[in-house]
Amino acid sequence: MEVKRKKGKPLITDYEYLRDSRYFAQIDESIKDIGAKELTELGAEEIKSAYRGLYFTADKKTLYRINYTSRLISRVVAPVFSFACPDTDTLYRIAKQIRWSDFFSKNKTFAVAANVANSKINHSKFASLRLKDAIVDSLLYKAGLRPDVSIEDPDVLLNLYINNDQAVISIDTSGGSLHKRGYREEAVSAPMQETVAAAIIRLTQWDGSVPIYDPMCGSGTLLCEALMHFCRIPAGIFRKKFGFEILPDFDATVWEQIKKEADANIKQLPEGLIAGSDISEQAVYISKTNLLGLHFGPNVRITQSDFSSLPVLENQIIIANPPYGIRMGKHQNLNVFHKKLGDFLKQKCNQSAAYIYFGDRAYVKKMGLKASWKKPIQAGGLDGRLVKYEMY
Repeated sequence: MEVKRKKGKPLITDYEYLRDSRYFAQIDESIKDIGAKELTELGAEEIKSAYRGLYFTADKKTLYRINYTSRLISRVVAPVFSFACPDTDTLYRIAKQIRWSDFFSKNKTFAVAANVANSKINHSKFASLRLKDAIVDSLLYKAGLRPDVSIEDPDVLLNLYINNDQAVISIDTSGGSLHKRGYREEAVSAPMQETVAAAIIRLTQWDGSVPIYDPMCGSGTLLCEALMHFCRIPAGIFRKKFGFEILPDFDATVWEQIKKEADANIKQLPEGLIAGSDISEQAVYISKTNLLGLHFGPNVRITQSDFSSLPVLENQIIIANPPYGIRMGKHQNLNVFHKKLGDFLKQKCNQSAAYIYFGDRAYVKKMGLKASWKKPIQAGGLDGRLVKYEMY
C-alpha cells in the first residue's frame, strides 16, 4: 500500500480500482447470466459471479461504455480500499486516512449507501454515519473542505460493504441506479423496473424481423425498453452526470469519444414495428407520455382496448406483464383473467411467440397453455417468472 504523509498523518492513495482495474457490477441475481454476457459484449474481461453482482476488469473506455449503455446492470462501483473492520472505531480510523480530496472538490455533496452482514458491526445506518464522519473530518482537517450530505442528488455516492468483519469502501461510478433511464414521466401503480423490462426484451431475442406487441402496456416500460433495444439508444442517454466523472483518473476526452461512438449507432424505428394497448385510458395516456420522451417514440402506436377485443396478432412477438394482486387488488377474479389471457393467445396469436412475466407465479397454472420454458426473475420483492409460449 502506497502511503503519503501530510501533517504527520498517513494518507491512503493506492486505490484498488486504479491498481487492478477491477470493478463490481450490481445486478439482480436472477439475470446475472445474461448480465455477464452483456458485460462481455461491452468489453469487460475476467467476469466472475459474486453475491449480488459480478466482478470484472475494464479499462476506462469500457467502464464508461458499460455505465452509458448497459441495460441490465443496476450500478458499477469502484473499490477504493478494503480492510479488516471489527468495529466502527476501526472503520472511522481507516476511512479518515483515505485522501478524500482526490474525490471531492469545493461545494460537492455526498451520500453513503451501507450494507452490513455477518459482522460484529450489525447496524448499517450507524456504519454509514461513522464513514460520513470520517470523510467530513478528514476533508476539514487536511483540505479545509466541509462537504454536505445530500440524499436526493449527491455529487459523490459512496458504497460501504461489510461482510465477515471485512470492509470495502467503493465509489459509485454510475452516480445512482442505472435503472433510472429518465424517460418515465408518469407511472401506473407498481410499474415494472426498467432493468427487468430490458432483461425480458433481451430474453425474447427479438431482432426486429417481426413486430412486437404489448396488449396490457401499463406505463409502457416494456415498449420503451423494446424501442431503446432496437434503436440502439444508450440506456444512460438522458443522465446528466455519472459517478466516474469525479474519479481522480477521469478522462473527459475518452468519455466524449465513448458517448459519440454510442450515439452514432442510434437507428430509426419504422412505424408499426412496436405497438401496444391497454384497457385503461389513463395507462394509454401515461404510455404515450413516456414514449414521447424517447427518440422515435411517436412511431410506437398505442391504443385503448381490452386485449380480448384486439384483432388477430399473427407472426409477432407478444410481451406482457399481466396485473397481479399488488396492481389490480381484489376487484377482479385473477384466475378468470389469466384463463381469458390464455384463450386470447391461443385464438388470436397464431404463429406468434408470447413472453409473459408473472409477478405472482401462482397464475402461470391458470393460463391453460403449455410453456416452452420458464425463467425465474426476482426483482422488486417479487418472485416472478418469465414464461414463453409458442402459438402454432
